[in-house]
Amino acid sequence: MPSDFWDHLKEQLLSVPPDFSCALELLKEVKEILLSLLLPRQTRLRSEIEEALDMDFLHQQADRGDLNVTYLSKYILNTMVLLCAPVRDEAVQRLENIADPVRLLRGIFQVLGLMKMDMVNYTIQSLQPQLQEHSIQFERAQFQERLNKQPSLLNHTTKWLTQAAADLARPPANCPDTLDSSSTPGPSPSDAAASEPLSPAMVLSQGFLNLLIWDPENEEFPETLLMDRTRLQELELQRNHLTVLASVLLVASSFSGSVLFGSPQFVDKLKRITKSLVEDFNSRPEETMQTVSEQVTQEIHQSLKNMGLAPLSSDNSASLVGQLQNIAKKENCVRSVIDQRIHLFLKCCLVLGVQRSLLDLPGGLTLIEAELAELGQKFVSLTHHNQQVFGPYYTEILKPLISPGQSARVEAL
Repeated sequence: MPSDFWDHLKEQLLSVPPDFSCALELLKEVKEILLSLLLPRQTRLRSEIEEALDMDFLHQQADRGDLNVTYLSKYILNTMVLLCAPVRDEAVQRLENIADPVRLLRGIFQVLGLMKMDMVNYTIQSLQPQLQEHSIQFERAQFQERLNKQPSLLNHTTKWLTQAAADLARPPANCPDTLDSSSTPGPSPSDAAASEPLSPAMVLSQGFLNLLIWDPENEEFPETLLMDRTRLQELELQRNHLTVLASVLLVASSFSGSVLFGSPQFVDKLKRITKSLVEDFNSRPEETMQTVSEQVTQEIHQSLKNMGLAPLSSDNSASLVGQLQNIAKKENCVRSVIDQRIHLFLKCCLVLGVQRSLLDLPGGLTLIEAELAELGQKFVSLTHHNQQVFGPYYTEILKPLISPGQSARVEAL
């Protein structure tokens, strides 16, 4: 409420005789808010509030001129203590030290506003499973209506999953990992696919991963994912930026040594600089990496100087700039390996979950752990919801694509 209102309330209460019209309106609103914060089972407390803030009785007191606003405010505070979330305890306790009735009522309204938001958030969280289930059933019913009118509606989806199964069945191409192989945990995704029998979960995971490298000119996008296409494109853009960021940090660390990259402040600053510059990487890769190489080299020189360390030699500086600029090329060795490892991380997220996948990150990705966690969570959330909605359709499509021994596992989709 504006300050003028509270000034007017103060004038009313200080007038002789006092005017309680505004105070009564406030008490009525407070009563409604307190009642809205109650759970259905709190019938006794509801009755107490109804009795203590009986508006007919309060109007009678006001007419007699003996309405005790301070006493009512203290009662309201005691009730708020019972209803507020622990995070609001301190705010309520601060109100207990306010003697001025107008300031106290103003503070009560501010804290009650926060308590209302707490209740809204609690209600949303408690209803989320039902809302999510309703959303799933609604989306599936809408799609089924379209499918009834257009039997060929799943053609692109079938082709998408068939291609994913073919990708998994294809022998892996030899692609040497020139980074420290000892830092890559476990087998590669291709090795894992080759050593395990084809399963519906593997096919779906491969299919979802293929969407992150979808050719924008290809119009045969899966029908079941059309509503998510924009979000998938945003995730792919984010993945590309992280690939460049991790590549830059890896190259820079090889020239800077452990001293600079042992400083969280230096790493954070280098990440901020690179992140801001790679926004235009997709449209102007060469120009972007030229700017990145200049800024990163300059930052390394300055940081070495600030720490009293020996600067990079002219040969090392030239080599650093050249290697950073070379990241603009798709066939760049470092960029290719980092891209493969982010791909592996996302695949692990689909199978193991984000938190478990973060426990054993491949080499070169530890410096972007927070960014990877955000990307992985978005990707898993999107694919999980899509699978819940369209799982029955995927089940029917996958049955003829997997071996008989795996058919029982398809039913779990």
